[in-house]
Amino acid sequence: MADPAYLPAASADPVPPYAARLNPPQREAVLTTEGPVLMLAGAGTGKTAALTARLAHLVAMRLAWPSEILCVTFTNKAAREMRERVGHHIGGAVEGMPWLGTFHSICAKMLRRHAEIVGLEPNFTIIDTDDQLRLLKQLIADANLDEKRWPARQLAGLLDRWKNRGLNPADLDELDNESFANGKGRALYEAYQNRLKKLNACDFGDLLLHMLNILRNEPEILAQYHARFKYILVDEYQDTNQVQYLWLRLLAQQRKNICVVGDDDQSIYSWRGAEVANILRFEKDFPGAKVIKLEQNYRSTPHILAAASGLIDANRTRLGKELWTEANGGDKVRVVGVWDAPEEARRVGEEIEQLERQGASLDQIAILVRAQYQTREFEDRFIQLGLNYRIIGGFRFYERAEIRDALAYLRVIAQPQDDLAFERIYNTPKRGLGAKTLEKMHQHARRTGLPLAAASLQLADSDELPKRAGNTIAALMRDFLGWRELAETLAPAELLRQVLDHTGYNEMLEKEKSSEAKGRLENLAELARAMEEYDTLPDFLEHVSLVMDTDRGEDVETVTIMTMHAAKGLEYDNVFLPGWEEGVFPSQRALDEGGLASLEEERRLAYVGITRARKRCTILHAANRRVYGTWNSSIPSRFVDELPDDHIETETTLTGGASLWRANWSETEDPFAHVNTARPDRSNARGPGWQRALASGYETAPARVAESRRSAASFAAKPRTDIAVGAQVMHDRFGAGIVLDQEGNKLEIEFEDVGIKRVIDSFVRLAD
Repeated sequence: MADPAYLPAASADPVPPYAARLNPPQREAVLTTEGPVLMLAGAGTGKTAALTARLAHLVAMRLAWPSEILCVTFTNKAAREMRERVGHHIGGAVEGMPWLGTFHSICAKMLRRHAEIVGLEPNFTIIDTDDQLRLLKQLIADANLDEKRWPARQLAGLLDRWKNRGLNPADLDELDNESFANGKGRALYEAYQNRLKKLNACDFGDLLLHMLNILRNEPEILAQYHARFKYILVDEYQDTNQVQYLWLRLLAQQRKNICVVGDDDQSIYSWRGAEVANILRFEKDFPGAKVIKLEQNYRSTPHILAAASGLIDANRTRLGKELWTEANGGDKVRVVGVWDAPEEARRVGEEIEQLERQGASLDQIAILVRAQYQTREFEDRFIQLGLNYRIIGGFRFYERAEIRDALAYLRVIAQPQDDLAFERIYNTPKRGLGAKTLEKMHQHARRTGLPLAAASLQLADSDELPKRAGNTIAALMRDFLGWRELAETLAPAELLRQVLDHTGYNEMLEKEKSSEAKGRLENLAELARAMEEYDTLPDFLEHVSLVMDTDRGEDVETVTIMTMHAAKGLEYDNVFLPGWEEGVFPSQRALDEGGLASLEEERRLAYVGITRARKRCTILHAANRRVYGTWNSSIPSRFVDELPDDHIETETTLTGGASLWRANWSETEDPFAHVNTARPDRSNARGPGWQRALASGYETAPARVAESRRSAASFAAKPRTDIAVGAQVMHDRFGAGIVLDQEGNKLEIEFEDVGIKRVIDSFVRLAD
């Protein structure tokens, strides 16, 4: 218990200073101390200020000792920030708040007090992901299962999901049990938990699950915590998963003095277990709860807020609120239609350069994408322009592990002497070649003076390696020989696809069945798309070397590139939102897996993206995207059509082949008609025309959409009629050149600076 000397004296002023600075709803949330409270806080409405002021108020008014308040956050950063802010209000009393922290840190503290109840000692170890995977591999082997077919990483993902749902091994239903190794899920889960107990260890999921089990099964311990915690405060309640929700509900069930802060419109993490239903049913869980809406936004312009609010109104499962601001003016949200993804990157690059010339800071510019693979086009373009950028929440495209693996294969194909590349992938995917085999390969290479790959082939023919390892190495060397021969005639992108399929690299990721693995597969597909612009493998590898060589000082301004998921909680003056097309955003994968619930979460993600912008927000969609070497038409996202007319301005920069393509559509069937100033009437959500059917319900017109896609792709592939042999053209990357030959929509051009290249005609324009 904190020393009373550290507690401020109770104030006779009905509105203390820390509450006087707040707006009326914020102040109400601070001063309403008794009973359940839901602080429904929209984006940029000052929810952290209200939450910390409430915490300070409970202590300042001596309603509870600091040690009698449970305050839960999701990240250590948020906990530190809250501690600092509360300390500013109440001084040293904040040091007496042992129960302010993350879910995991608080549960770890609780569990060490009661560890023996779940078969652990108080000094138990919390294992990390690497230790968990090693342990699961042992259990899979003990069960006589093929780890290649049933990867440990897949089982780890299942265990995490089960624990997030508050499920013990006995709680799994048959569907859960069958989800791994044809009905061995429950047995492996139980074996894993038993092994952890023998090791006196638990994983991060156990911290919450063990405490949930203790509170459920030990009423005396639950009563102790009921007596201890007079008030409970929870930040980001919309992000809670099932086990966190159940744990909190148990702790709050007696006093019911629980205040949760969250925004149902920003619940975007279902893929890691978060359930928006937790915040939606708060009033049902706690009858008589007071709902206080924080709707005054201190971040964005009126047009940005109105556009975001109009979009999110299309969601059915929400509590409902309307953001507003006292600020005036500001630009409307721009919706820009471009011809293809390269033009999208060019357009964004040009606008950033223009903003920079106008005095804008690069640190206040962000590009928010739906998927990691989208960053590649922007990275390549910014390197050409000399624009500094950084990737938040991940690596630069060419620095990601799966990309480095793929490049390592290509480097060994192009340059057999590349020992570093060979060492990276000699056992990736797993081939049974361990560290001892690698050590012998290095020793033989040093003795003979041969490159590592050549030395390993010699070693494979000797008796120094086990026969199985020797055969594996010999087979790998034959593969590299075959790939080298293919590289002479095969396009680099197709060569990469064959390597990834033949080695089993794609299969390895597909078996993981996780969102991370799916993202890595998307990145590899994007790498192949990047390679389609290059005629030879050495040309592409040289390009990658130049890209990887770029560096910058830590003190320079940079454009930020990240996913919309990673951007939650951040804000920038200027925000670009590219890739707003059906299949990209909303993600077709998400819709296939989750249906309407996933569609609503995708719309919430769009809401988060728009509300990151303070001054300007630009949404872009491309008419075409290249997939596996084929140009496919892209249909603008349904979210574009859901934006309110009064708060957006639209424009299109469709050029070149676009004019020919558009000429083959009637006005009513043009899927890009709504990027013009004359947008379609939205008064009838089920009105005539396939584009309207698409915007209101993608599944209602699948045959027509498929037909339209095929037609668009065929038009996009037609050669341009304004370019002929001998024409002088300009290419954004290669500069000026003369057309030497034309075959369909492919041109052979002699460029002044880089020599002869083969390019698609949509990438060039006639010289002035």
